[in-house]
Amino acid sequence: MEKDNIYYMKIAYNEAKKAYNKNEIPIGVVIVQNGRIISKAHNLRDSLNIVTKHAEIIAIEKANKKINNWRLLNSTIYCTLQPCNMCMEVIKEAKISKVIYGAKNNKSNILDNSYQIDNEDMIKKCENLIKDKFKELRND
Repeated sequence: MEKDNIYYMKIAYNEAKKAYNKNEIPIGVVIVQNGRIISKAHNLRDSLNIVTKHAEIIAIEKANKKINNWRLLNSTIYCTLQPCNMCMEVIKEAKISKVIYGAKNNKSNILDNSYQIDNEDMIKKCENLIKDKFKELRND
């Protein structure tokens, strides 16, 4: 069975839920190369107090180690939120071929190889997870 974008985005969403449960901003990421998941991660910036511990960068570091190469050629990164500008730069440097995201990030520049997932239900799930976390944070 061929796996599609929704399949991988659901895995990224499950990573985002892990971040949510750790009181992090709920963003999850999966990197797929040649039809195989080579890494997945979620935000750890707040729990580790390290500004660069965004889900995308953690996943890229894991993928680099796993394939023993800094170039992630022929790979797609699935993100529950459109990556921030810092992460987009790292994605470009890592030579990732395509970015597929759930919720839009109005503070992010768009890359040529960046697409919002073509599934309204998945977009809403990603948007709501982030909105719920921010509502929760404002009420504390």
